[in-house]
Amino acid sequence: LFADVSDSTRLYEQLGDTGAFGQIKDCMQTLADVTTKFGGWVVKNIGDGMMCAFQGADSAALAACEMQKRIAYRPPQKNRSKLSIRVGFHCGYVLREGQEVFGDTVHIAGRIASMATASHIAITAAAAAQLSPELNFRVRKLAAMPVKGNQQAIDVHEIAWQDSGVDTHLSGRPGAMANLVEPRLHISYQNRNFVFRDNLKLGRDATNDVVIEDPMASRNHARIEKRKEHFVLIDTSTNGTYVTFSDQKEIAVRRSEFMLYGEGRIAFGDSPKTRPDVAEIRFRCELPGQSSTI
Repeated sequence: LFADVSDSTRLYEQLGDTGAFGQIKDCMQTLADVTTKFGGWVVKNIGDGMMCAFQGADSAALAACEMQKRIAYRPPQKNRSKLSIRVGFHCGYVLREGQEVFGDTVHIAGRIASMATASHIAITAAAAAQLSPELNFRVRKLAAMPVKGNQQAIDVHEIAWQDSGVDTHLSGRPGAMANLVEPRLHISYQNRNFVFRDNLKLGRDATNDVVIEDPMASRNHARIEKRKEHFVLIDTSTNGTYVTFSDQKEIAVRRSEFMLYGEGRIAFGDSPKTRPDVAEIRFRCELPGQSSTI
């Protein structure tokens, strides 16, 4: 299991080296305490993150959920900024030498963690398959993503931890589930808000569901399709589409598909990193079983 602080660069800019280092050090200690609580061990600290190992999938999942809760719900203190972490884990055989572990399982776990966004837990299908029913029902599939060094894409899943009713004793499912039975996609653009329950088209042409006012956008730039419980972005443009998540991780989509999840921004024709005034929409995916905040 890998866990690291999201957007630590911003923290150092806000607090300076001493203040940021102190906060990250406290965060690492919290993660280490949680790891020990669930029978795991810290393999090593890696910059602003940590690598740890567990004997089973349930222990790793419970630890990951508690890590997120401990960091998200830390009581406010003077001169302390809000932190968020991203977590990822994979299950499989490893070579162990003392506290160190090696092998392809470690490599995949690290790659999966790098795909997670702030305040999220990403896991592989292999890890999801080993979870007990009490935890597995909190898992949803995100997308099949390529992993460097592997010939085939790997199915990435997510564990929902916010108000999930999952505690350290596996006390059962939450008492009340959201009434949402169909996925909804919330779009915000130019002070207008839209809610879509089906497919939509985006581009400069006036016939699109959302008309993008930017010369870099194509007339029929992209579409978003609802597929079962998910929304998939399909780029059909000349210049590409750029998806940015809350932790500032950017995905370039060119003549290909990408499954949307969580919330973030979609830019048309150029990256906001190279052109800050590029046209962007904000999106939020609301899926069945998630608590609605609308």
